[in-house]
Formats: sequence, C-alpha cells, structure tokens
Amino acid sequence: MKIAMFQSDIEWCDKEKNYKVAETKVKEAKNSGCSVIFFPEMSFTGFSMETNLTAEGDSQTVDFVVSLAKQYSIHIGFGYVKKNNDKCENHYAVADCKGDIISDYIKIHPFSAGYENEHFVGGSSVTRYRIEGINFSTFICYDLRFPEVFQSVGDTAEVIVVPANWPKSRSHHWKTLLKARAIENQCYVLGINCVGVHDNIYYSGDTMAVNPDGQVIAERSNIQDLLIVEINKDTCLYREMLDTRLDRRPKLYKELL
Repeated sequence: MKIAMFQSDIEWCDKEKNYKVAETKVKEAKNSGCSVIFFPEMSFTGFSMETNLTAEGDSQTVDFVVSLAKQYSIHIGFGYVKKNNDKCENHYAVADCKGDIISDYIKIHPFSAGYENEHFVGGSSVTRYRIEGINFSTFICYDLRFPEVFQSVGDTAEVIVVPANWPKSRSHHWKTLLKARAIENQCYVLGINCVGVHDNIYYSGDTMAVNPDGQVIAERSNIQDLLIVEINKDTCLYREMLDTRLDRRPKLYKELL
C-alpha cells in the first residue's frame, strides 16, 4: 500500500487557505497511486488554543474532507476541533474512499504544559479501522509519551498513525519515541508533523515512517512536502521472528498500576 503523509506549513487558524492546499495534496497523492493521505494534528488550523477560531459546532471540516474523499476516491486522515460544552475535543478522523467516516479518535492526553487541558477534554477510547485489509489505529501527538495506550491496540494494529504539531525543541524525543512505539508494538508507526514557525514556535517536521524493527524507512525535515511511503502487510513476519507479546503479563500490570 502506498501512503502519503503531508508535512504542511499550516496557515494558522485559517481553514479556507488550508482547505485549498489540502485539495492539491489530495489530488497529488491520488495521482501518485496512494490509497490514503494523512495530515498533521489540527490539520487546517494548527495547534491553537484560540478555540473561538478553531472549534466547530457543525461538521464543516468533516463535510469538506468527506467531499474530497469521494471526489478523488482516496482515504483521508485529518484533524479538527469539536466543541464539547464549555471546552473542546481534539479529534483525528479518517474518511474512506467512499466518504464514510471509519475512525474518529479524540486525543486521550491533552498537553497540560501547553495549556491544552484548560481548553480541551481528553478522550477515553481507542479506534481501530482497516484500509485495504491492513489494520490501523490512531493516536495524537502528546499521546506518544504514554506507551500504555499504544499497547492497548498492539494485538491488532499493523500501522499506528501519529499526527502531531511537535516543536523542533523536542524533536529528539519525537524521533526516539516513534521508533520505541514501533519496536514495542512490532508494527509500522507513521508520524505526521507540521513544519514552519507558528505562534512563535518552530516546527521542523521530521515526518517519518518507522518499520516494526524500529528502522526509519522514510523521513522529511524542515520543508513542506508530501512524503510517500510503501507499507507491506508483513508485520506478522516480524512477530514470528521475535513475538514479544507472548510474554506480556497484562493482568499483573493492572495490579501494579
């Protein structure tokens, strides 16, 4: 399967401009033979706490992406902000090539150091979905620091998608943790980040695809770009060579926690 990951220089809090760029990249991904394209966290607004500008009480962004998915017959992963009473939710959804929403994940861990918890409530469930016979799951940005939630999908996930707005100042953490989550779960991990200077924070991108052995098979830094990678349905081969999940003791872990 060919997968596109768009490392975008997001126009901060300007959905209309980002929608226009998104359509060109969806078309480019389709013309390149990709089955799916993934955008970064909060894809068309950036990681802003100005929820009066980013949050949606309707389905504006979902409707826009659904129309693109149907028009170009391609799966699309995208982030958006949804109102939830006096706070909001940080969503990442996937529309399939027919325009159906097959996954809609709410970020479990709001980033308190960036005051996200003051504006957003955390989700409480994981998502599992399939694209062309391959099992996917999604987590968002700061979730990457919490291996327990990744382990919760490890029995089924062949590809874990991690959209983000992760700053350059902690890029070493980003790269290391993406590899760690791939090794621990013996699956592919795709990290899709934004790039550029936004809200006085520099993002270097470092969008990458990591295989189940922890090897980086594609990476892009410091420029807006569409990164295309080919993923094989071969996680079972890695697990046959060294199936560490056989030795996990989840009941004991619950007791210790």
